[in-house]
Amino acid sequence: MNEDNRLNEWFVPKFGPVKFRLFCGMLFLPYTGMCISFVVWGNIIVDSYDYERLGVITLIYFVSLGIAAHVADNIGSKKIKPWGDLLCKKQSWMIIISCLLFSYLLGIYYSLIYAPLLILIGIAEGFFLFAYNFEMFKGVFHKNFWFSVSWGMLPFLAGFVIQTNTISLKSISISLIPFFLSYLEIRVSRLYKEYKRRLSMATNKTTLYEIILKTLSISIITITIVLLLIPFLLQLFETY
Repeated sequence: MNEDNRLNEWFVPKFGPVKFRLFCGMLFLPYTGMCISFVVWGNIIVDSYDYERLGVITLIYFVSLGIAAHVADNIGSKKIKPWGDLLCKKQSWMIIISCLLFSYLLGIYYSLIYAPLLILIGIAEGFFLFAYNFEMFKGVFHKNFWFSVSWGMLPFLAGFVIQTNTISLKSISISLIPFFLSYLEIRVSRLYKEYKRRLSMATNKTTLYEIILKTLSISIITITIVLLLIPFLLQLFETY
């Protein structure tokens, strides 16, 4: 493990073996939770949504972006390996390929049954996974804008499409919310990492950026949980 390890990050568990903590840190679970939340939002703006499809598209995004994309990001970094030698390249590629194979097979199955339009989103997400994390095309797509498209807007639209097999003006308009939230997250995250790497001791700015990231991710995840629980709570109240 190199000197730039991030075991002291706020999103890394403070318990368990070092490799377990590093792997959890590599998955950036609060930020993954944000992406999954956007997927859920796309599902629940539909008047009547199918819970099975919601669960499937959530699983697909957790496996493909939550795991595969983050592992790809670690081996695709040109300068810094913040998670050290937790996984060798062979292990990393095995995880990436197996996760993507699982996600795409499941996605294609549900696309053919319910939402063929989902295939187009899957192609776009696959492109961004490699273009962004491996800085292909001279890093043209390794930008905050494209991160926000692939991590915010497209997950939201994927959730909407799996329920409706359409992309409406309403869904595109609302997808701008996840887009801007993702843009805020990646912008602040880059500043946070820059200050943390540059200075050995915490500064006011580093602390401020950390608070913003915590507040943003926890708030979005909490809102999503509440939105999911509302129908059940309303149904419970109606029975009494």
